[in-house]
Formats: sequence, C-alpha cells, structure tokens
Amino acid sequence: MYRRAYSLLIGTALVMGSLAVFVSIKYDRPLLDPEGSFLGPSYVRLPLLLLFGLGIDLIPRTMWLSRGRPTSIWPLVRERMRTHWGKERLILVALGVMCFYVTYVSYRNLKSNLPFVRDTNPDPMRTSPVSFDRELHVMDKILFFGQDPSTVLHTVFGDTATAYILSPIYLFFLPMVPIGVTAWMVWSRNISYGYWFVTSQCLAWSLGTFSYYLLPTLGPGIQYPSLYEDIAHTPTNDLLESITAARHRVLYDPEATEIVNSVAGFASLHCAITLLVALMVQYTINNKVVKWIVWINFALTVIATLYFGWHYVADDIAGVAIAIVSFYLGALASGQKFDRGLHSHPTTTTSKVPVDRD
Repeated sequence: MYRRAYSLLIGTALVMGSLAVFVSIKYDRPLLDPEGSFLGPSYVRLPLLLLFGLGIDLIPRTMWLSRGRPTSIWPLVRERMRTHWGKERLILVALGVMCFYVTYVSYRNLKSNLPFVRDTNPDPMRTSPVSFDRELHVMDKILFFGQDPSTVLHTVFGDTATAYILSPIYLFFLPMVPIGVTAWMVWSRNISYGYWFVTSQCLAWSLGTFSYYLLPTLGPGIQYPSLYEDIAHTPTNDLLESITAARHRVLYDPEATEIVNSVAGFASLHCAITLLVALMVQYTINNKVVKWIVWINFALTVIATLYFGWHYVADDIAGVAIAIVSFYLGALASGQKFDRGLHSHPTTTTSKVPVDRD
C-alpha cells in the first residue's frame, strides 16, 4: 500500500486557492497577483520559474566541471539530467513551484482582504476592522513586568548600531523564502526532503493566514508608533511605513484596486518560516556551520520582530507553534519517521510513500 508524498501539498494549495476566490467574490474584491506588476503574468512566470530551477543546477555545475572546455559541456549536461533530473525530480519541482505559488498568492489576497472580512461596521462604504492590539499589548507588559518589550530591548541593545545589524537580518526573510524552496526541491538528494520542505512551507503560510483571521492585529509599530521613534532609521522602517500607507489606501481609496494590504500581526510568519528553515537544516543537512547560521538567524529574527515593532510576544510564540506543526505534518505527509533526539529518517526516496499496515 502506498500514498503520494504530494497529496497534502496539492490539497493545501487547493483549499487556499478556493478560499481566496470565495472571499474575492463574496466581498467584491479583485483577486490580485501581488508579484505580477514587475514579474509578468503567471502563465509566463511559472514556466520561467521551472526553467530557472533547472538552470541554477545545470549551468554553474556544468561550467565548473567542464573547466571551460566546450566539448565537455554536453556530456556533463546529459549525465546530470540522467542521474539527477529524472521524472520524480521534474514532478517535484513542477508541483512544488505551482502549489507554493498558488498558496502564496492566495495568502497575499486573503491577508489583503482581512480588514473587509473582519469588519464591525455594517456600512459597506466604511470599514472598522477588528483589532486585538490592545489586548496583546497588555499581555506584553505583563510578561515584561510592566515594561514594553521594545523599550527593554532598546535599553539593553541600544537604538542605533543594533538597528543597523538587525535590519538586514529581518529583510533577508524576503529572499530567503524562494531560495529555501528552490534549494530543497532542486538539490535535496532525497526526493522526499523536497516534498517535506515545500509542503511544510505551504502549511505554514496557510496556518498563518488562519491566525490572521482568528486574531487580527496591526502590530505595535503601527498601533503604538511613539515607542519606536528613537531607533535609527533603516530600510526596515521604510518597509513598515510603506505597508502602512498601502493599507490606508486599500481601506479608504476606492481607486486603489491593484494594491494589496500586507498588514497583519498575529502570528509572526517571520518567526514561523525562519524556524521552519532551521528545523529543516537540523534534520536534513549534516553541516554544523550551516546549522549554527540558521539557528542564530532565527534567534536574531525573533529579537528583530520585537525591536522594530512588527510583532507582539504572542505573535512570535504563535509563529513558533505554526512552524512546529507545519514541520511535523509535512514530515508525516512526505514519509519521514522521527527518531530519538533531533533526528529522523525517510521511509522513501520518491513520491511513493509506503503505508504501514497494522
């Protein structure tokens, strides 16, 4: 008896896509492709992404091994295609790119429409989005014995040098997501590891969307901006100001139909995704240096979310929970077995996962 490692991956993408379409129709909001304005339409971009996944593996490797000898290039390409790019790898990359793309675009649309769905104003021409910022802010102060977490961090770490250090770490999240998905799909020696990572990613973005609707917040940097006025100005501040302005236009400018709202605090997907990457490295890569890098990156990302005012403490805790659940469910779906300690072993090297029979 077998099942396919990509069943949960496809199911997650279908559910997210269906919800995005439903909300778009019900609330008369356009279904947007958030990256389409500069990357082109999806029917062009998706094939290019597939070719990109193939190219980043074949081209650098071939050029390095051929040592510039033209006669060696084609034999090396054929050898790599035969040994690495078989049917299973091509299915993984194709399904992984398409399902992650559908999940992520749906996530962006559902996040953008959150203020209209969780709205307390019966007048369709005016919006009064639900917000739990006050409650989470009070919880933060309780956890920090009457102090705001950002105030404590600014006092301990300072408000200048630390800001310049944490800003690129926080912003590295943006390229880290596609880099991580591509790396595990293209270069993981075991096909099931690729399914494990991309399935966990799709689950994390989906659970993050659910958490936004469960407990809508703006985040302390938007709700309580005076707490962050003294820290040095960095590109992270510019990003926060940009998405705040975009949210205002989405809510109050009838002409802003091609802009997405990217404001939602609970839970922190920065924490969720960086922890998910750290867990995947811990369980699938035998390199201590890489492990140290990803765990330090996760720790600094947690600090940065509070330092710059992107999230409350509860957001980060929820993000950690999302990462662990997504990681575990992705492992089960892709045929992984957990051992004692921080170890696991795969039960398959392809998309066919053997089913235990009691």
